[in-house]
Amino acid sequence: MTQLRTVQVLGGGSAGSSAHVRSLASGLVARGVRVTVCAPAELDRAYDFIGAGAHFVPVPRRNDPATVAVLRNACIGADVVHAHGLHASVRAMLALSGGVRTPSLVTTWHTRSHVDGARGGLLRLLERRTARAAAVVLGTSSELVDRARRRGARDARLAPVTVPASRAPVCLHDGKARAELGAVDRPLLMAVGALVPERGYGMLLDAARVWRDLDPQPLLVIAGEGRERAAMQRRIETEGLAVRLIGSRDDVAELLAAADVAVLPSRWEARSPLAQEALRLGVPLVATAVGGVPELVGDAAELVPWGDAAALAEAVRVLLSDVDRRMDLAAAGRVQAGTWPTEDETIAHVLSVYDELSDRR
Repeated sequence: MTQLRTVQVLGGGSAGSSAHVRSLASGLVARGVRVTVCAPAELDRAYDFIGAGAHFVPVPRRNDPATVAVLRNACIGADVVHAHGLHASVRAMLALSGGVRTPSLVTTWHTRSHVDGARGGLLRLLERRTARAAAVVLGTSSELVDRARRRGARDARLAPVTVPASRAPVCLHDGKARAELGAVDRPLLMAVGALVPERGYGMLLDAARVWRDLDPQPLLVIAGEGRERAAMQRRIETEGLAVRLIGSRDDVAELLAAADVAVLPSRWEARSPLAQEALRLGVPLVATAVGGVPELVGDAAELVPWGDAAALAEAVRVLLSDVDRRMDLAAAGRVQAGTWPTEDETIAHVLSVYDELSDRR
């Protein structure tokens, strides 16, 4: 029997999609599949696709004929090309166009963009073109599956992505981690994600202004980098907010486990890595009720409307004052996490799609 060969394509590579591809690469290689990962070079340094057993082809972020040619050469002889995200889907579609023996194209929609005007129209056009070009579109939430169908996907399916749990030992409310962050004698709130507008950090800083009246005043720590960092830091200093920006970290699980409450203020999420990690660890979560978040967390988190800083601030305040409620959410979070597909089940599901498409061929 011929060995199945797949090419995994990443464009910008969010934390969730990059971790998913790393998990897929490792699991597929273990099942006898030949895997090539095409992505910007810095992603291999961060996620070690080569260490997972995959062949790695560095592909620049820019979209130009040379980049498309590199990807086209990498896809020669593949059975399935699997693109993750819109950027990767566009470049994979271009690379496969005009081929004599074209591999089957699978795309996974991990998230969606909220852009208006001319750029929003362009993104919708690209969504339509890539959705129609793909043999199968996998959506990480029901909302994304419906969106792909509206864009003309021939075959759109729900394929929840389970981000692998941290392999490192984790200690809840670790005193050393809290001391490092400066929260020995005060509550610690933790948020994680790129410092970009759609993450909702403006609303989160509005809530931090409300928390100045609490005694003791909680410390909000945000792990991540992005173009909004300078503006956020100026606001933190101008308004005297108890907020620390600590940049990108590779020990997020350990820091999150040290927190009293995790906060997810995003404008939209599908299967948030932060939400998954918090519920697995039993860290109470306050999140915006957007996208796939309610579907992901069920009753195991406090949900607030997007853009309502007062509701977010109040939900956190109530949790900090109610130990029993925090314990209930911690227990419910672990139960909810047990309902998600395991890493092995996620890999097996994707492999079943590849096998189905290979049989068609």
